[in-house]
Amino acid sequence: MQQIKIRAERIGNFGDSLKLLCETNLDTIKAVIDREKPQIVVIDSIQTMFNEEVSSAPGSVSQVRESTGVLMQIAKGMGISIFIVGHVTKEGVVAGPRVLEHMVDTVLYFEGDRHAAYRILRGVKNRFGSTNEIGVFEMRQDGLVENPSEYMLSGKPEGASGSVVACSMEGTRPILLEVQALVCHSNFGIPRRTAAGTDFNRVNLLMAVLEKRLGLKLGDCDAYVNIAGGIKMNEPAIDLGIVLALISSYKDKPIDEKTICFGEVGLSGEVRAVNMAEQRVQEAKKLGFEVRVTGSAVNPLNYLK
Repeated sequence: MQQIKIRAERIGNFGDSLKLLCETNLDTIKAVIDREKPQIVVIDSIQTMFNEEVSSAPGSVSQVRESTGVLMQIAKGMGISIFIVGHVTKEGVVAGPRVLEHMVDTVLYFEGDRHAAYRILRGVKNRFGSTNEIGVFEMRQDGLVENPSEYMLSGKPEGASGSVVACSMEGTRPILLEVQALVCHSNFGIPRRTAAGTDFNRVNLLMAVLEKRLGLKLGDCDAYVNIAGGIKMNEPAIDLGIVLALISSYKDKPIDEKTICFGEVGLSGEVRAVNMAEQRVQEAKKLGFEVRVTGSAVNPLNYLK
């Protein structure tokens, strides 16, 4: 309990409205909830809870199922929001019985890569809303801070070719990404192509469009495409960003730092409109971008310095 209080005071104020109970017996927890009548309850974790009416050990399938059932009765009966924290398996799914996910109203995954500083809160089930939403957070000394676009663009080089900022959507949330590309002549008969953070086959398709529609000789070139920050995006709206980054690297001409792009590129070389364009533009304006590249009559060569 002392360790939890020290961490809580480090990232904020441990006020009188926040109370901590070190208990795993559900009967005791239920009695405290009946007496205190809180607005929000956090159970960390469900695998440590035990119900005396169940003979198995804490963390077993029956204990997890019955403990969750008791907590659901409390939440529905008293109108209290209860957050249940659970462990995940090596495969990244919730540990314990699958019925656990069916019992609760919402399932949220708090995930991240050990090599990245950001964490993603992703909804995989929501009984009362959309699951096409994510939250991107960065862990700092004072806790989790949400500003995904600013984090994704931190460290972006100035005046370097093969780099452009694109805007993608996760649900209704616009996220600005730095798309990087490196194109160079291959020393072997078969050029090498790699893609990190986006679909490899999509990159090959876009390079074929550039060869056919713009006449760029990319058949003897190695090409490497990367979404900076370690995030993965497959939305078609980043097609234009990949195309601009590839052309910029091939011609070794940088793109203006104030340029933001989004759009789907078709096989005929046209740039198709994407949804939620206004929200994307507003997010770009917040971070100081001035030039917008989108629409159906775009020549990427016009945006190279």
